[in-house]
Amino acid sequence: MTIDSVRGAPDTPELDRPELIQLLTPEGERVEHPDYPLDLSAEDVRDLYRDLVIVRRIDLEAVALTRQGELGLWASLLGQEAAQIGSGRALNDHDMAFPTYREHGVAYCRNVEPLTLLGLFRGVSHGGWDPKEHGFHLYTVVIGSQTLHATGYAMGIQRDGVLGTPSAAATIAYFGDGATSQGDVNEAFVFASVSNAPIVFFCQNNQWAISEPLERQTRIPLYKRAQGFGFPGLRVDGNDVFACLAVTRKALENARTGQGPTLIEAFTYRMGAHTTTDDPTRYRLKAEEESWKLKDPIERVKAYLVRNDLADAGFFEKVEDVATQMAKELREGCRSMPDPEPLAMFENVYADEHPMMTEEQEQFAAYLASFEEPASGEEAK
Repeated sequence: MTIDSVRGAPDTPELDRPELIQLLTPEGERVEHPDYPLDLSAEDVRDLYRDLVIVRRIDLEAVALTRQGELGLWASLLGQEAAQIGSGRALNDHDMAFPTYREHGVAYCRNVEPLTLLGLFRGVSHGGWDPKEHGFHLYTVVIGSQTLHATGYAMGIQRDGVLGTPSAAATIAYFGDGATSQGDVNEAFVFASVSNAPIVFFCQNNQWAISEPLERQTRIPLYKRAQGFGFPGLRVDGNDVFACLAVTRKALENARTGQGPTLIEAFTYRMGAHTTTDDPTRYRLKAEEESWKLKDPIERVKAYLVRNDLADAGFFEKVEDVATQMAKELREGCRSMPDPEPLAMFENVYADEHPMMTEEQEQFAAYLASFEEPASGEEAK
């Protein structure tokens, strides 16, 4: 299967067609790839399906909460569930993931509570989770900067001398197709390559960098950029959770055994808006979205389960019930979050007292005090 068949572009000579690694077709048929064997039990597949359904429901609930004024912003993962769940489930306990601001599915795999994510977008926390505890760094809004953080962390792992041992670890850096135009990402590629760092660069190519199409980011398939930096790159069907799992698992294992970095381009599609402040109808055609609905990552796993008699109607109903209950609890939890004290914004900014911060804090405290009602009997005379 090629990129042309995915996007519906005119045929091109066979040598110009990038390979798209796929283990599960949109129709739910299992295919084999010689370089990426994947042995999954029926329970494994059901678990992956459950993950996909739950993270989509979390995402849809967060979008609804934003529209109702309960969140300030939300970056939807709709359509990218397979890329995130597949790669997230490939990580082991020692690995560290460095996300952007859209990796809600990876956060779910790393046991970060969905309500904690909502607290960030509601503006009631500074991030809200311990990266070391979860092996999942804080969300990064500055486009591409997390790739340098991840590369530095990977170089530290390398210097710890644990590669090739049972306690070996790797890092994975998530970013989008638009971020590949950022200097930070390309600098990270250089450092990772020359250091042979244990890192996987995972690009979720969802076709649109906000309102700019992929054609404005690159003249060649993104995964081919890795060759110029001196490490392997490959393209995987980002709507195929089996392929994303197998490809990421192998890349991480290569990193942990000292074989250096890999660039994975997960070819997928952002079905929703870039964020809830965006209107995608202004820059892309409805027909394009409709064509990608036929490649839905959840429906293809469901088709596989049904086709192979691995799940019955009761299973699918139970998964929907679990997702519905989680959405209800998420909504209630979000709306009941207490607002932080305004002066709390000055906490944990510096390890020690800072004169300028102290001055700003005092000024802000005085400003807040100016709104207080005078105590009874103390009215101004």
